[in-house]
Amino acid sequence: MRDLSIVYEGLDRVDGSARFGFGSTKSLSSVSGPIEVRPTLENPSQATLDIQIRPLAAIAGTDSKALSSTLKSIFAPALFLSHHPRTLVQIVGQALCGSESGSGLGSAGRGWNASLTASLVNATSAAFVNAGSVPMKGVVCAVSVGRLQSDGSRPATLILDPEEAELPRLAGSGCFAFLFSAVLATSPLSSAEVPPCSLLWTNYTTAAPFDVSELSAARGLAEKGAHEVWLKMKESVGYLDKSISPKVDVKTAVEESSTGMEVDDEKVEI
Repeated sequence: MRDLSIVYEGLDRVDGSARFGFGSTKSLSSVSGPIEVRPTLENPSQATLDIQIRPLAAIAGTDSKALSSTLKSIFAPALFLSHHPRTLVQIVGQALCGSESGSGLGSAGRGWNASLTASLVNATSAAFVNAGSVPMKGVVCAVSVGRLQSDGSRPATLILDPEEAELPRLAGSGCFAFLFSAVLATSPLSSAEVPPCSLLWTNYTTAAPFDVSELSAARGLAEKGAHEVWLKMKESVGYLDKSISPKVDVKTAVEESSTGMEVDDEKVEI
């Protein structure tokens, strides 16, 4: 798997924001909420979850709206939305890269590759951790798995987090999203450092037929990669406060400047 990077941007006018990247595949996400909701979107039993995905260039199209629905289905089970009824939780995701295939560029009909989808999921989870205003059942971590085409010498092989250059050689790929929570039942891969996890969503597909054993192998490989993402996210919490730039007290600066002007005026009168 490529190098993981997490940066808490500290964007203004949002409750939390984070940038996540698998190598050069990076995404930015922000979380606002609970905030006031429009009467037409108000839900008396739980908070309304609104997700907007923006491509690197152009305006959001059908592919971006489809990805918004996908992220909503991933994060809705991971949040305690019933704790804040009649409010709005808004997520805004931004792609920070684009490949020649058109993924992340707003190209209609070309979709978003699995690695970019996984980076959006992880960036959103980190933004929720940064915000701390929406209660969560656990942390959602996602990785992508690719299937290299088979040739005469070797069968098809599964790779974790395929790079942009490997996308044309893939016979299939998919994103796997897992929910890590201490309240879940223990799994064979769980340890003292990493809590148990369960599969929330996947869109793994291949051009060639595949059986249940291959899907199970892809899930196991993705779960190992998700453990690395969770450990990286846990490590990033340690420097969460350090990554946010300090705010400048504008009022104090204005008062100091006005005091200095009064002193100068007194000197002039003398």
